[in-house]
Amino acid sequence: MTALPRFVVTASPHLKARATTPEIMWTVVGSLLPIVGAAVYFFGISALLVVIASTAGAVVTEAAFGTRRTLFDGSGTITGILLGLTLPPGLPLWMAFLGGAVAIALGKTIFGGLGYNIFNPALLGRAFLQAAFPLPMTTWRAPADIVTAATPLGAFKFEHIETPVTQLMLGTTGGSLGETADLVILACGAFLAWKRFLNWRTPASILGTVALMSFVLHRIDTKYPDPLFMLFSGGLMLGAVFMATDMVTSPVTNKGRWIFGFGVGVLVVTIRVWGGLPEGVMYSILLMNAIVPFINRSTQPRVFGTLRKEAA
Repeated sequence: MTALPRFVVTASPHLKARATTPEIMWTVVGSLLPIVGAAVYFFGISALLVVIASTAGAVVTEAAFGTRRTLFDGSGTITGILLGLTLPPGLPLWMAFLGGAVAIALGKTIFGGLGYNIFNPALLGRAFLQAAFPLPMTTWRAPADIVTAATPLGAFKFEHIETPVTQLMLGTTGGSLGETADLVILACGAFLAWKRFLNWRTPASILGTVALMSFVLHRIDTKYPDPLFMLFSGGLMLGAVFMATDMVTSPVTNKGRWIFGFGVGVLVVTIRVWGGLPEGVMYSILLMNAIVPFINRSTQPRVFGTLRKEAA
């Protein structure tokens, strides 16, 4: 007599992705290494030391407050590297270490660990450093130089000097470590999108919104920067490709991703053009992180079998 097959009862989800969390995280870490290499090429060994210090601060704090699983899944390493890429190349190493520690402690651990944080931890760490140490965080150095130099955004906003787009694309300008490798960032982002570890809709929405708004403003008055300058200056590429696409702090629906990216793009242009600061990527993403729960709630598809709410 043939035995009947057994029914196995398990909790959801019943369909699981092939890639595990550590696989995704360490793939992202690998995609960040060419960007770190470009920063070292332009700024020298100090760039590598800053990234190592911020990463060490993040990993040490993860080891102190996290679990063995989160310590080795690569999430803390990603936070440290991303934070390091938002910092000036000459920042004191102890400040970079402190920023990494704050990014994990206040940006992730305090919310309950991986998957529960509301704000992007790396950007939260940078916001802390910006508030605590404003002078070192705004002291820039030109590539292969020992003197300070204004960033392209700062030079345009305060001195009305527009840096050639070719220099912006090649990275031969002053700024944070991750502001000088836009073409490398785009290539690494394309690789992650191909691996389906990155949803292309968010960066496409951000960059498209910034380009469109810049085009309209530039046509109205040429005192406003043109689209190419806005796209390739500052930390927009790094923020759009690696920060705004964070799986935890970005919307879970495709419609929500378009809305999220649109909001980030509008805020970036608004802060850059009319705000008191030359750059606005960090604040734009953090502000939109705060309303992601509302975006998710309003863009969730209707559950099968339920009725739509009737209009009052």
